Amino acid sequence: MTDILISEVGPRDGLQAIDRVMPLDAKKAWIAAEAAAGVQEIEVGSFVPAKLLPQMADTPALVEFAKGIEGLNVVTLIPNIKGAEFAAKAGVHGMSIPFSMSESHSLKNVRKDHPAMLEQIAGCAEIAKANDIHFAVGLSTAFGCTIEGAVDPVAVARLAEASAKRGAQEFSLSDTTGYADPAQVRRLIRTVREAVGDMLTTLHMHNTRGLGLANVVAGLEEGITTFDSSLGGLGGCPYAPGASGNIVTEDLVLMLNSMGLNTGIDLEKLLAVRPILEQALPGEPLYGFTPDAGPMLDYKERIAA
Repeated sequence: MTDILISEVGPRDGLQAIDRVMPLDAKKAWIAAEAAAGVQEIEVGSFVPAKLLPQMADTPALVEFAKGIEGLNVVTLIPNIKGAEFAAKAGVHGMSIPFSMSESHSLKNVRKDHPAMLEQIAGCAEIAKANDIHFAVGLSTAFGCTIEGAVDPVAVARLAEASAKRGAQEFSLSDTTGYADPAQVRRLIRTVREAVGDMLTTLHMHNTRGLGLANVVAGLEEGITTFDSSLGGLGGCPYAPGASGNIVTEDLVLMLNSMGLNTGIDLEKLLAVRPILEQALPGEPLYGFTPDAGPMLDYKERIAA
């Protein structure tokens, strides 16, 4: 069986996309319950100024809590060198910085062009190395941009290579805008791997146009072994109101387990986590087919085969 790592990003990517602040105790219960279900990696928050994202103000407390869960890899997002300093102080196991492949998006999102972002990546890499922290770069808007439209795959590969030279240890391709299709996923993985090889390990797909799981399968066929997802698809897409944003963790686990791949996640225990979100965020839209339909009658036979 092929081992697949599902990285739960809901506590960061999901919660930062909604206005309400989830209570700290509920976040802890969520993280603990997913870990108990077999989730091995959780992005528990991000080190951004609380005045910008009050939803992430309790990230240091969540890192401290999550580090106490045996076997859980605790990661956070960092926006810049200052964020990396905070993450190192908190003692995270891993941190990642988003690097928009669309320079227009980068300027609008973090007010930095590509050369400035590469400087930030180099500084973050130094901090990570000094503190024995795994450092990844998320190549965001890699499949398309709502400002520029198409993004040149060769440019993505070039920027990934430049990031590797500045200390990045791992890369993910992020479909920030939900533009990707399976054929494009295959092509871009091959192009980027020509530049950075097996340092490209991860896909962060969105389901904005219903192609999330199809894109995961395309990634699997190209040897990708790590996939980001969010419980209940929490997060949404601001450019497609009412549409699901992040891939639904429950649906992803069902699919991968049924395919005979080893996620290490108990689907029944995972489905039991969802009420924590429903109670802490009443009325917040949650997505997913598996929570409604349940697993197939022969699901246990499939995963035992």
